[in-house]
Amino acid sequence: MNWMDWYQSLLKPDWTPAPSTISLIWQILYPIIAISFGYVFVQIWQGKLPKSMAVPFAINLVTNLSFTPLLFGLKNLLLATLDILLVWSTILWIMIVIWPGFRWVALVQVPYFVWVSVATVLQISIFWMNRGS
Repeated sequence: MNWMDWYQSLLKPDWTPAPSTISLIWQILYPIIAISFGYVFVQIWQGKLPKSMAVPFAINLVTNLSFTPLLFGLKNLLLATLDILLVWSTILWIMIVIWPGFRWVALVQVPYFVWVSVATVLQISIFWMNRGS
């Protein structure tokens, strides 16, 4: 079964956004993430921020990019759920650690955080609804 057929066969909450809506949201968020994270990495590279500041940003990037292969490649709802929880928690971590020096970076993460909060509740719901299958 291909990934789309598999995903369509899962039980999902009634409020699940259409795939086209999810795609549009990520098309808006990825440039925001790329610009703001890129800015932070340049500041770290230039020595204006400590190298340790890269940790939450790097973990976020890895876990964000891992979600699709975990969910649609491995078709593993548990791993995808754990992954999105890490994505969500690292966004919070990012906003807290960057706030003192670069508030604009923290503030532009708000739409990312809001969307990942919705996506996390959705993923937990899907996992829970399909736990016996």
